[in-house]
Amino acid sequence: MATVTEHQPRPAPSQRALVVDDEPDIRELLGITLGRMNIEVKTAGDYASAIRALGSERFDLVLTDMRLPDGDGLDLVEWIQAHRPGVPVAVITAHGNVEAAVRALKLGAFDFISKPLDLGALRKLITATLRLGESSVEMTGRRAGLRLLGDSRPMQQLRAMIAKVARSQAPVHISGDSGTGKELAARLIHDSGPRADGPFVPVNCGAIPSELMESELFGHKKGSFTGAVADKEGLIRSAEGGTLFLDEVADLPLHMQVKLLRVIQEKAVRPVGETREVPVDVRILSATHRKLDELVKTGKFREDLYYRINVIELHVPALKERLDDVPQLVDMLLDRVARQIGGPRPEITDEALDKLLAYSYPGNVRELENVLERAVTLCSDGRVEPGDIQLKQGAAVELPAVGEETGAGGLEGQLEDIQREAIIKALKQTRYNKTKAAQLLGMTFRQLRYRVKKLGIE
Repeated sequence: MATVTEHQPRPAPSQRALVVDDEPDIRELLGITLGRMNIEVKTAGDYASAIRALGSERFDLVLTDMRLPDGDGLDLVEWIQAHRPGVPVAVITAHGNVEAAVRALKLGAFDFISKPLDLGALRKLITATLRLGESSVEMTGRRAGLRLLGDSRPMQQLRAMIAKVARSQAPVHISGDSGTGKELAARLIHDSGPRADGPFVPVNCGAIPSELMESELFGHKKGSFTGAVADKEGLIRSAEGGTLFLDEVADLPLHMQVKLLRVIQEKAVRPVGETREVPVDVRILSATHRKLDELVKTGKFREDLYYRINVIELHVPALKERLDDVPQLVDMLLDRVARQIGGPRPEITDEALDKLLAYSYPGNVRELENVLERAVTLCSDGRVEPGDIQLKQGAAVELPAVGEETGAGGLEGQLEDIQREAIIKALKQTRYNKTKAAQLLGMTFRQLRYRVKKLGIE
């Protein structure tokens, strides 16, 4: 006896996409592909029609060809960034036209895909783009545990930039001195974006022997060389659907720079011993403490690769540029040290904190952590005193003497007067409740206590 199965109707589309292309066949293909993903599609054949649609309707995604009969896909990317900045846009480029794709990414495009269209890659791109609506700064805090500490202006700017670049697939190069937290910034970019559920694969390019680097990064086929007893996936393919972080990218040998450039351009890798390329879907982040532009001038780093990985540059400030964050970092690091040694959290005296605030930290946050670990080991009675703080000689911050004006006509004194006035006002408003005053000023209780003492506020 035959059974009758009820046809389950497809739910109404909840997301809308605008497809912009002058070729009817491409518009039809994209319409069918997105329709099967339960996405409602509106099409436009030229720039003017696209602008009219964007001006009057709501879209969750725009997919545009680079060449339009009455304009350019780059013009459309710019218009969207200026007038509809919350709408992600991906561009379709001619095969091999990587320069146009890089320009689109610099202008704010989410990603690009080349003709002839690979429908599997297209579906991945669409899925990742639509996930942007699900990711947010709040999700960053939950996933990352608010690991990027500091309320100074440089750190506020850094967090804002991380939130911005997380909404793109563009390669990001993270610059900054050793110990500033470049890998942490890379993890936050990953955690804040649509790839957060995928793997984050960090690779220290300086730690892999040159003769093993190609196999480690690209993988190999069984029997391709002596010792290749099994197929190996490689680090790049292990980051499929996620993020590959190339730390100390300046240490890549020139022959590997050529191969990495091809991975970025073709979105594919060729394992050692393999005759065909394997498509990969990874976002590439890189970092180094060295100045890549200077290495390009000396021929030690390929200029074409430099421009591919440096589509967006993110600079992580040195600790000496944000000394106001030191009290907050000290609190966090003392908690961490206490967990590591399994004992009670040590306290730090104001005098010891003053000593830490008068240091320039050539080793940045990593050095501060090492200094505190030694101090906790040396301290007695659970109190870190100035004598427990061991710092390198010659690295003190130069401050004007009492009563001495700075080169900017007493700017330091003027800034202290402004701070003193703001703190006194906050204290009066809260009836001298320091906890509430600190909240009002957007700082921690310890930071307020330090400022009150430094500024001589009674």
